[in-house]
Amino acid sequence: MSTYFSEQTFDFLRQLSENNNRDWFNAHKSDYEAALREPARAFIRAMGPELVRFAPEFITDDRKMGGSLMRIYRDVRFSKNKQPYKTNIGIQFRHKQGKDVHAPGFYLHIEAHEVFVGAGIWHPDGESLKKIRTYIDAHATRWQDALAARDFAEWFQLSGESLKRPPRGFDADHPLIDELKRKDFIGIAPLAPELMLEADLPQLIAGYFEMATPLMRELCRAIGVPYDT
Repeated sequence: MSTYFSEQTFDFLRQLSENNNRDWFNAHKSDYEAALREPARAFIRAMGPELVRFAPEFITDDRKMGGSLMRIYRDVRFSKNKQPYKTNIGIQFRHKQGKDVHAPGFYLHIEAHEVFVGAGIWHPDGESLKKIRTYIDAHATRWQDALAARDFAEWFQLSGESLKRPPRGFDADHPLIDELKRKDFIGIAPLAPELMLEADLPQLIAGYFEMATPLMRELCRAIGVPYDT
């Protein structure tokens, strides 16, 4: 049974990190297609039946541009880092009501020396962020239970940016102040890169995503979108 990603995938990522310029990339565009984009699109298609089992509101979209596979081109307009390309594969399965990467979603990150899965909301807009904080305040036990769920707590760590001071409307002595100060609500689980070479990769990744269901369900409740149909 064939695999989705290969040693060539990691070779390309390593070479790109050492030759992050347009001339090199254009000369190796066919390698990018064969080793990264087409395997990623095949993986995305294979994830469809997996997500339907436990997260039917989340989309698998195998388009070359604008779908689940994130652009390899970096937006350098406001960055000191002017390297034109990302040196990782980023795949996001976001909620069908979401418009961009700031929606609730599941994520797979593949870099030459680092692989991880993620689940949650990254940099939510101001309205969604307010809803999440209000929800945590009103449903503290439910939120804590989600984070303490056995599989999630064993494999995932919450990550992302946080405020240095309490958000407006919340006291510094609030029992969940560290949660309320979060600007991102993301669970991250690191994986061994060699796992990306397994033939049953969709089932493996789906298993990790499913363990994040408690967090995802609470975040969807918080912003008022369905998790289950």
